[in-house]
Amino acid sequence: MTSRNLRGFAASGATAALVLTGMLVMGSAFTASAQSESQAGRLEGAWRVQLTVRDCQTGAALRTFPVLFTFAKGGTLTATTAGQSPALFTPNLGVWGHTGGNTYSAVSEAFAFSPAGAWIQTHRLTRAIELSSDANEFTEIVAVEIFDTNHNPLGTGCATSVATRFK
Repeated sequence: MTSRNLRGFAASGATAALVLTGMLVMGSAFTASAQSESQAGRLEGAWRVQLTVRDCQTGAALRTFPVLFTFAKGGTLTATTAGQSPALFTPNLGVWGHTGGNTYSAVSEAFAFSPAGAWIQTHRLTRAIELSSDANEFTEIVAVEIFDTNHNPLGTGCATSVATRFK
């Protein structure tokens, strides 16, 4: 996000920190637990996602835009968004894993650049994903951390998403 948009996106640090702490605990669970290949594989594939950026304190929707995800076998993910100019942001790259039942966790990062082309920020997105019973839809809660180029925290944000399998 540009620094102009950062103010609107980074709301209450306390609420975001609570959401993020819970999601990080879930994220560490998927690396420590044994997964059945069939359960983990249910998320694999390409997805059409509608992401809604939210005020972390009130939950009010701030803006919504489409995102495309690919969850690959072996636990890597790639995402690209219409929410930011591709001239100013790299795609999100990261990892995902099965946390149990129909739940998954994912963490990805993207680099943000100034209009002059200088790297200015890194955005880390941590996701808690709930897959539908037929494995064709999911919902998620997203916690965002924004860092400068020295990995100093600049802000946090919150979002939710709904997704359908790309067919």
